[in-house]
Amino acid sequence: MGRKRKGRDISGWLVVDKPAGMTSTAVVNKVRWAMDAKKAGHAGTLDPEATGVLAVALGEATKTVPYITDALKAYTFTVRLGQATNTDDAEGEVIAESDARPSDDDIKQALTPFLGDIMQVPPKFSAVKIDGQRAYKLARDGEDVELTARPLWVEELILVDRPDEDHVVLEMTCGKGGYVRSIARDLGAALGCHGHVKELRRIWSGPFEVEDGLNIEQIDEMAKTTALDEYLHPLETGLADLPELKCTPEGATRLRNGNPGMVLASDVEYGDEAWASLDGKAVAVGIYKSGELHPSRVFIQPV
Repeated sequence: MGRKRKGRDISGWLVVDKPAGMTSTAVVNKVRWAMDAKKAGHAGTLDPEATGVLAVALGEATKTVPYITDALKAYTFTVRLGQATNTDDAEGEVIAESDARPSDDDIKQALTPFLGDIMQVPPKFSAVKIDGQRAYKLARDGEDVELTARPLWVEELILVDRPDEDHVVLEMTCGKGGYVRSIARDLGAALGCHGHVKELRRIWSGPFEVEDGLNIEQIDEMAKTTALDEYLHPLETGLADLPELKCTPEGATRLRNGNPGMVLASDVEYGDEAWASLDGKAVAVGIYKSGELHPSRVFIQPV
């Protein structure tokens, strides 16, 4: 029988402004330690050198992680023109160079094909699995990694600044599974000048914005105190993109036991995914059918 994990039964979301040079896993471990939480996870990995929004889920909020992972996210990033690297970012070695420098108008026109539903090949140095192994491990071992293109929804991609002829600052809003490094690489190829990501910052992820994020220093200062609890967002925040259905106390009891429970429907249709609440607290997520919610995830919260 496995050991019971020690820590507090605390649930909610803590938004962290991740610093450069720290992995997403390290941030989660820091938050779990600082809040003495039993369970923690994050919604959407950021590369170690990237900064910005990393939403950390605690306790029952970890059950809502998929809904933040699937939500739209926005990034600002700087592309270094004239150089391609083997990692598609500034951490890699330069593998190709060009003296060509496109105009601002050329760049704006080149951004159009990257909008909407596109197919994107992930960077060779990424966490994508190939025959059970991470692509970055195979690439580091010198193997010739070939990744297949994957679908990506790009809501917006705009030029926001041109500090000098070698650099361009872009802002992108996209769906799940987007690699900013691939955008920089493919944009450089389309412009005929090569390109890689020099700086990357996630400015929002679903309902969470970077302005709401705590930095690591603040987390360290408040570690092991209840002060950090004041910055927790309720687990219900992770369900913002799903319709909410009210349920009766009797319906809530049935749902908590894993059975279909009666809910008061509004504008949901048969077969829609939704979440049920009682007194504002999430009870379950599931599929709405004929006046009842059929639960797929049940939340254990104080009544």
